[in-house]
Amino acid sequence: MKYKEYNRLAVVEYARKWALARNPKYYNFDSVGGDCTSFASQCIHAGSQTMNYTKDIGWYYSNGNNKSPSWSGVEYLYQFLTTNKGIGPQAMETTQNKIEIGDIAQLSFDGEQFGHTLVIVKIENKFTLKGIQIASHTLDSLDKPISEYHFQKIRWLHIERVGI
Repeated sequence: MKYKEYNRLAVVEYARKWALARNPKYYNFDSVGGDCTSFASQCIHAGSQTMNYTKDIGWYYSNGNNKSPSWSGVEYLYQFLTTNKGIGPQAMETTQNKIEIGDIAQLSFDGEQFGHTLVIVKIENKFTLKGIQIASHTLDSLDKPISEYHFQKIRWLHIERVGI
């Protein structure tokens, strides 16, 4: 397997452009459960420029009716990123002090299921939630400190590389 670098600046640039709007190339999932994970996938794609078209378990988007579950589902994205050994972005769950811009945070509001995906766009101090700022859809946000969310659990996904 060959790898390429994940372009974190491209992730942030895309997130800043589209956090408070919708890219017309992508279906808006707001009315069917939320657009947060689709937006995060769009950002990850901006940084990876690679999709994995493996049916059912891959990570891809052709249109609103032809996409992988991992493109727009919180748990499915987590599963893909943390278990992918093939083509596309590969991540590991990590600790708060190891995150970088372009990485992903997922929140659980009930302490059981994770239901919201955020893209890290700015880090002023990675040791405090106030110092980590995100971009997100569904509750459209840009440069919002994670500390402003009321959640029970958080998990951090550090994207390590991109399989090609």
